[in-house]
Amino acid sequence: MYDVVDAKHILADELAQRRESGYDVEGLEVRINGALADHPEDELWRLLKHLEDAPRRPQWPYDEPSELEKIRESLPKSPQPPTLSLGEEELRDRVRAAWLGRCAGCNLGKPIEGWTREDIRRYLELAGEYPIQDYVPRLEPMPEGFEMHPSWRDAVRGNVRFMARDDDIDYTILGLNILETYGFEFGPEDVAEQWMSHMPFLATYTAERAAYRNLVYGLRPPDTAGYRNPYREWIGAQIRADIWGYVSPGDPARAASLAFKDASLSHTGNGIYGEMWASALIATCFVARDMRTALEAALALVPARSRLAEALRHVISLYDRGNEWEAARYELEKSYGHYNWVHTINNAAVVAAALLWGDGDYTRTIGLAVQGGWDTDCNGATAGSAFGAMHGTEALPEHWVSPLNDLVRSMVTGFDGSRLSDLAERTLQFALRSH
Repeated sequence: MYDVVDAKHILADELAQRRESGYDVEGLEVRINGALADHPEDELWRLLKHLEDAPRRPQWPYDEPSELEKIRESLPKSPQPPTLSLGEEELRDRVRAAWLGRCAGCNLGKPIEGWTREDIRRYLELAGEYPIQDYVPRLEPMPEGFEMHPSWRDAVRGNVRFMARDDDIDYTILGLNILETYGFEFGPEDVAEQWMSHMPFLATYTAERAAYRNLVYGLRPPDTAGYRNPYREWIGAQIRADIWGYVSPGDPARAASLAFKDASLSHTGNGIYGEMWASALIATCFVARDMRTALEAALALVPARSRLAEALRHVISLYDRGNEWEAARYELEKSYGHYNWVHTINNAAVVAAALLWGDGDYTRTIGLAVQGGWDTDCNGATAGSAFGAMHGTEALPEHWVSPLNDLVRSMVTGFDGSRLSDLAERTLQFALRSH
């Protein structure tokens, strides 16, 4: 699935990416679909070139640049977010809570990653566990038609003994190592070096794996993001956002600038915006009084005429109109369900909705993020991270954080078996520099 060296996968997924991004591919679609069945590889690469040359439809209403200066020019004018003064001990607690909230939310979503929201609800109802109140149980025998993600052995209720290895958490750790190695002045080339020296190729997925492949080919950023990478607007950059928010408490613009340097290695357009948005959101959560305020502030770091901004505004409008959760989630399905289940836009919308409808309750927040479907572990992690940054450790129920045993498994070289408390303390040192 999503093989970055397979011409059929790249061509099929590039067709979807171009169609979603407003390009006129109607004349190519029949040819491509026919070629995918039985044409030789060289013909598929020729069709990919034709696809890349397709013009954008003149009526396309969005403006989605990938260069930092153009992104900054396209941002909406927005007032500065309100700030709360945090002492060192409170900031320490919030950073630790963000790490813990992220890990527990990620672990919650791991066993059911890739399931539809309908299947998630059906399974939980069969288990008598809907809505979510605790880690997902495993039924024995498993009901017919249900198969958990292979990570379930370390992530279902009763089996959680640490934060199971997950790329979401790997990138948070890797971001910390980037800061410890290069400081705040790192660039995309430094991120590339860290990937190549600290992350195994097969521990990366979709856009990250395509960018990694491009590095091996000899390409340099930002070319690594665009060459034969149909996943460049998927969720991979958004899941790398959290560390930049952790080290920029109260400064969403700074968080977004750090996020851009990371995201531009592997993503373009809305893929970049997803990481900028999530990092700005978390940075704001340290100082905002409520999640509605934090989401508005983070939206100011997303180009106003982008599809991501449109989706996030839609979520806020649904909330402001008083929709119940189920009705709002149905509206998101209608509007964004055509995107791949690991795309940035639909998943960011679910995260924003979970944070709003979560009503300041951690269990409800990560429960909605995971029950919302699509990329469940990523959404649980981002929602849990933002919640922890805003509310601190006292708001995280013990049954979520205690089973983690302050321990995280990781594929990042030198970090497997790290203590979450140590990672949080090391993160705090950078947060104090900018606070």
